[in-house]
Amino acid sequence: MNGNHSFVSVRDLHKSFHGHQVLKGVNLHVESHELTVIIGPSGGGKSTFLRCINCLEIFDQGTVVVGDIQLERSSRQSRLDRAFYDTARRLRNSVGMVFQSFNLFPHLTALENITKAPVVVKNTPKKEAEEQAMALLEKVGLSSHAHYYPFQLSGGQQQRAAIARALAMSPQVMLYDEPTSALDPGLVEEVLAVMRKLNEEGMTQIVVTHRMQFAREVAHKMAYFDDGQIVEVSVPERMFTSPADERTKRFLKRFL
Repeated sequence: MNGNHSFVSVRDLHKSFHGHQVLKGVNLHVESHELTVIIGPSGGGKSTFLRCINCLEIFDQGTVVVGDIQLERSSRQSRLDRAFYDTARRLRNSVGMVFQSFNLFPHLTALENITKAPVVVKNTPKKEAEEQAMALLEKVGLSSHAHYYPFQLSGGQQQRAAIARALAMSPQVMLYDEPTSALDPGLVEEVLAVMRKLNEEGMTQIVVTHRMQFAREVAHKMAYFDDGQIVEVSVPERMFTSPADERTKRFLKRFL
């Protein structure tokens, strides 16, 4: 376990694209079984931050720790070695990611979408992977839709299938990048309900969202992200009633 005892620990994270600095020394610590909500204006670096935690983007400098896996890069490390990429792969396999778009394979059924990664990546026997997938479809309320193709599912059903697909790899933490932003308003709640259920079961989750009611009701803590940095971290009630930073106050004013 990492030194400060947080289950997910991000320290001094930097990331630039083509000379433009997107992350400017981000720090965040999340305890095991916590649901942390990240809020902030669009373009502030929230999506890049999540993508760095699960190594979809390789950060330029900093440390990411998930459980007992630690990935570190100093500003002097321009060339990365095999050990770094091996650790990055382990980290990626321990983190589930749910995107704004559902990214399901259109030619595979919901069941096949969920069994694909365990069979290919983890060499899980197909029958075992299908049994696990059916249990996950049950968990997200889609057991009767196992043999439906994505085009036969609503947006909310597709996103729930995408959550089940991420859970199929038995992640230690789940990341969500605006998971309801592409959904019609009537379908949002069914996706949030799955995240609430996972929260009750003790899954560690980090959620980028503009759903303030969900944040207020469910989050253990909230982080306000702006211009490549986490400006403020607080429990929801304090964040909403007496934010410490003027930028947080201005942002939340639009929702209250």
